[in-house]
Amino acid sequence: MKLNENPEQTRRFLEDTSNIRTGHTPGVYLPENTAEVRAVVREAAERNRRLTISGNGTGTTGGRIPFGDYVIAMEKLDHIGDVRPEGKDCASITVGAGALLDDIQNKVQDAGWLYPPDPTEKLCFIGSTIANNSSGARTFKYGPTRHYINRLEVVLATGELLDIRRGECRADSQGNITIDRPGHEPLSIAIPRYTMPSTSKHNAGYYSAPGMDLIDLFIGSEGTLGIITEAELRLIPLPEQIVSFLVYFDDIGNLFRFLDRARKRPGNLDPRALEMFEKNALDFLSNVYPDIPRNAAGAVFLEQEATAATEDGLLDEWFGLMEACHAMTEDSWVALDAGEQRKMKEFRHELPVQVNEWLSRQQESKISTDMAVPEEGFTELFRFYRDRCEHHGFHYIIFGHAGNGHVHLNILPENHQQFLEAKELYITLVRKALELGGTLSAEHGIGKLKAGYMPEMFGREGMMEMVRVKKALDPGLMLNTGNLIAPEFFESD
Repeated sequence: MKLNENPEQTRRFLEDTSNIRTGHTPGVYLPENTAEVRAVVREAAERNRRLTISGNGTGTTGGRIPFGDYVIAMEKLDHIGDVRPEGKDCASITVGAGALLDDIQNKVQDAGWLYPPDPTEKLCFIGSTIANNSSGARTFKYGPTRHYINRLEVVLATGELLDIRRGECRADSQGNITIDRPGHEPLSIAIPRYTMPSTSKHNAGYYSAPGMDLIDLFIGSEGTLGIITEAELRLIPLPEQIVSFLVYFDDIGNLFRFLDRARKRPGNLDPRALEMFEKNALDFLSNVYPDIPRNAAGAVFLEQEATAATEDGLLDEWFGLMEACHAMTEDSWVALDAGEQRKMKEFRHELPVQVNEWLSRQQESKISTDMAVPEEGFTELFRFYRDRCEHHGFHYIIFGHAGNGHVHLNILPENHQQFLEAKELYITLVRKALELGGTLSAEHGIGKLKAGYMPEMFGREGMMEMVRVKKALDPGLMLNTGNLIAPEFFESD
């Protein structure tokens, strides 16, 4: 397998959507199968090279950007197997790490099945979504990627290949996981000794739970413990029908009352997505959607699965809840067919397009958050975001996955002074989310961009737990070093 050292051809591996522009690499490997991945890793070990694992460049935290490391690109490991039904309510499919999420979802849907994880960016590689434990709008009902991984094929920093099936290797009562390695002594690792946040979405640091499965140590580890080359995904039956709503409110308090009641799933209501847009976000969208009510203080987007037999009853229940919470029912939007639902999804996805167009006319980058908190702290976090931004006079928007206590604040600086003030405010926002029992990252991960904030959540002791686990599986610090764990923690070990 050839190492590409042509800077003109390798430049595309030096960026993602994080706006980091200082990456550099001596060369890029493009393996075509697991055997070639193992060969690259063994060569790197022999020559004392570090490797950065490259997805498709859709990440927001600089995880794939190398700083002098060689790159191992996963794009040619793109095979997608056939759907294998395993009973009335379950099926599976085996895919290569470089297969596009969109291609996988389309193939399983055509076969009558659903792969529930649905990050907004569909051009990501499936291996990256696993390494990042990605989530999305449907996470409110179905949970993150972790719940849909049956099996992983992982190449360790030694070049050894692990074939891990869920349920076959768990932590014992003392918190130790023993990994059988053919041809080598078994490796025993104590799981990280820290407490996970009580949020429904969390993607910051190594997973830890009593009796946890080995497979979950690699999911969400951002490529720092091993290279995922193949996965078996769990599928569920495709819903018969979907009902979608965009519900407007002229009072933000009524919007929060609606969210609170909808989260509890009253009666037959069971939303699979529950998201919100506040007024500033709607103002951005009004450039393209002039019918948005001018007096709207916010809106809730939701999806509900249905059947022909249940659709009318569910519509009645949702309209009843809208009326009880004083929604702007007459101005709201209901989508019952695929065409209308496609238009509603385009509405949701138009917001980042409008933000990027606005930013293109500015000199500064946005400052954005990815924190989540337990349900009971969500309203307080939202108000804290809003009040701090108003105090500073920032141009800002708030939107996202309100059902999971997780919204994105985008601060949009109009000059460099505002950019510096927003960067200074960011740590205050992080500390508020953590004070409310939240997480530093709910879905975008940590990468290199946010590694410096990890001690705020885990403290030095928690960071050294991650260092211990990293060194147990990657003693030479070969794989994605700089992601999750800031380099100084290795230097002080």
